[in-house]
Amino acid sequence: MKEYTTEHIRNIVVVGHGGSGKTSLCEAILFTASAINRIGKVEDGSTHSDYRSDEIERKISINTSFLNCEWKGVKINILDTPGYTDFTGEVKSAMKVADIAIIVVKAFEGVEVGSEIVWDYAKQYNIPTIVVINKIDSEHTDVLKVIQSIHERFGNDIVIYDAPVSSGPNFDSVMDIEHMKTHTYKDEKGKYEEVELPSDHLKEAEHYHEELVEKDAESDEKLLEKFFEQGTLSDEDIHTGLKSAFLQRKIFPVLSTSAIKNVGIADILDFIVEIAPNPQQRMPSIGFIDNDSNKKTEIQCNSNAEPIAFVFKTVSEPHIGEFSFFKVYSGTLYAGLDLINVSKGKQERLSQIYVMNGKERKEIGKVYAGDIVAVVKLKDTHTNNTLSSKNFQVAIEPIKYSEHVISQAIVAKSKGDEDKIGNALHRLHEEDPAFIITHDAELNQTIISGQGELHLMIMIKRMKDRFGVDVDIKEPKLPFRERIKGSTRVSYRHKKQSGGAGQFGEVYFHMEAYKENSPYPSDLTIRGKEIEELPWGGKIEFVNAIVGGAIDAKFIPAVKKGIMEIMTKGIIAGYPVSDVRVILHDGKMHPVDSNENAFKTAGKMAFKDGFLQAKPVIFEPIYEIEVQVPEECMGDIMGDISSRRGKISGMDSNGTYQIVKALVPLKELYRYSTSIRSMTQGRGIHKQKFSHYEEMPRETMDKVISESKHKVEEE
Repeated sequence: MKEYTTEHIRNIVVVGHGGSGKTSLCEAILFTASAINRIGKVEDGSTHSDYRSDEIERKISINTSFLNCEWKGVKINILDTPGYTDFTGEVKSAMKVADIAIIVVKAFEGVEVGSEIVWDYAKQYNIPTIVVINKIDSEHTDVLKVIQSIHERFGNDIVIYDAPVSSGPNFDSVMDIEHMKTHTYKDEKGKYEEVELPSDHLKEAEHYHEELVEKDAESDEKLLEKFFEQGTLSDEDIHTGLKSAFLQRKIFPVLSTSAIKNVGIADILDFIVEIAPNPQQRMPSIGFIDNDSNKKTEIQCNSNAEPIAFVFKTVSEPHIGEFSFFKVYSGTLYAGLDLINVSKGKQERLSQIYVMNGKERKEIGKVYAGDIVAVVKLKDTHTNNTLSSKNFQVAIEPIKYSEHVISQAIVAKSKGDEDKIGNALHRLHEEDPAFIITHDAELNQTIISGQGELHLMIMIKRMKDRFGVDVDIKEPKLPFRERIKGSTRVSYRHKKQSGGAGQFGEVYFHMEAYKENSPYPSDLTIRGKEIEELPWGGKIEFVNAIVGGAIDAKFIPAVKKGIMEIMTKGIIAGYPVSDVRVILHDGKMHPVDSNENAFKTAGKMAFKDGFLQAKPVIFEPIYEIEVQVPEECMGDIMGDISSRRGKISGMDSNGTYQIVKALVPLKELYRYSTSIRSMTQGRGIHKQKFSHYEEMPRETMDKVISESKHKVEEE
């Protein structure tokens, strides 16, 4: 396999809303560059990107695919990403290592919510960005309207780099605005013929050309001076300025294509090779010396420096094993090289290194800084790990994944599969860190979380297909909390005779809700207090108000132990109790039968009786949600939030999209991401995070209590 030096490498990530034609565009790029001999179709499962069985079955991209081709002596690495928001983890991983982003939008719908998400990601990662209008051959396209939507949503730094001569089924030519020529595509292989601009489009092309020159001039002071002096810029100045402005994200060019008809693809390749930056021209990357986040250093993309490689994706392939996809941030790598996994402090030896084109792989001898390749069978290296030399141990700043938006509980269908399930979940998380696994010890359930219902469905199917384990999905139990609103005084005598030594312990409690610095009852003498943070949140204040030695001091810890035991199990519905004050103010002992167990039981049962008398309530977790939807869907979304007991806390706008902020009980958010997509035809998204606990309405609380099968053990 041919080796490419840094200056002859380009790394592009292809992103966009689902259905915009990203995979078809990548297929056309490979074909035009002669990397493949026929263009595959998503519909019949023949593309190089979507080669996995679940992708072929669903006819969508689920994983990032790794492709490459050569154009004019330059190697172009292509990361084809999924468009559905369920798989944003894949997009972020690819964005991390790309040097150029191509955002694909549809010629008849323009900028959609998925387009805006990836636009924000490109901004976050500071990646020079191209906007490609695809499917211009479709009927009823309105390119001017789409260009207007791109300007409105992406800002005034958008410039038209090439424009279609006509749209619809007859689309076969684009106007090259930089060089003021027309490229007519009549060759099935995607090559174009350069001709003069059509006279009826000359004014349009001149208008776009003036905008391009003005934006070029605005991006650089020297060019601006020339522009004011001469009234225009030379061809050389335009080209040089465009390269600089694109690199600095001061210009975002728009190109026009039809991936299906293979029109405009060669123009994209020309732009990538002639204007887009190689990895060395990008800003230095940030690394942490010895994996210490306080010791930052800049990493230059230099093939002669110490080797540093960052694993951004792990993929398990049948009959091969685990592929680790990495970008070489520095140095030169080759098979047999020993490196240190700085993230884990372990040594790894590189085996065969491969260049990938979908599922096809070719072995390569050396890879230079900036390249993206794969290696198999690393012992203990996974996504977000950095490999570096022993001489310069640096960890690349890790990928930060989005907060999950859906959680489900899983239960093994077959007893004895728990260990297999644990191993499968661990392996899947290593491949996709956006797939989160937690074991909730409090509620005794395994929870899987991700970016959407489809994301979790895919993972469960992979568990069955690859690891031979099947699970049932259940709605997760929720971490409710039991509290009291009132106060009470209660006593309990525990007395037990069994022939030999008996048990005796009697306690008197004053119980009320815990409130910081609230006064104590005036008739009680406070001798000592303990305020303790509870593992499940909230506090307990245990107060000793015993006078006259009514209970021996050695038994008082046992009383608290009994209280803590029953608080853990709950009283009215089986959920932990929080935020309560218990004042032990009296009691009785027996000179022979009193012991720690007796007072532990007395404390437990007195707490139970007092809790039931002190207006018990259930508190539920409230989540802060932010929903972004098209304006026309606002009424449905707000009505739905109200039906979920939600409270609108604010509203904002983002272009033609509206943002609704609300506080909603977690109980009402199960599969909420699916509901939003259904109400908005897939154009709405949301994110959520924990806010606080709040008292549950009586009707809902009664339902929760009746559904609960928990029974407090009585002794």
